[in-house]
Amino acid sequence: MNIKEVIPEQWKDVYPLMKQLRTHVSEEEFISLTQAAKTEHQYKLVGVWENNEVKGLVGFMPMTTLYYGRFIWICDLVTDENERSKGFGKELLSFVEGYAASHGFSKVALSSGLNRQDAHRFYEEKGAYDRASFVFKKDL
Repeated sequence: MNIKEVIPEQWKDVYPLMKQLRTHVSEEEFISLTQAAKTEHQYKLVGVWENNEVKGLVGFMPMTTLYYGRFIWICDLVTDENERSKGFGKELLSFVEGYAASHGFSKVALSSGLNRQDAHRFYEEKGAYDRASFVFKKDL
């Protein structure tokens, strides 16, 4: 298992995996939004590879709010649907937690869609994350 940052030249290669999570995002949007998030918000996209094949991705960035203080926000976490329950997601969470600790952040947070019950179970049971709030949004 090899975990490393996905460089811009690899974004097209990992897009099909991200599409499993972000089904509404085209390849062009993925590249454009990833570049903007990287430039504007220090977003990092990290992958886990096995046998030179990407098995999972995590996208995260630093944030500061009055609620949490300084923390790492996980924006995206996906494991290939054919590779689930093999430890790739847990390895990516551990990577982010290690990154956070080594960069002076005391918390990691994320949101997960209401209908993603398997993901919620994963975060609570495998990742030891607590449910802290609901996220509300409004399209304008």
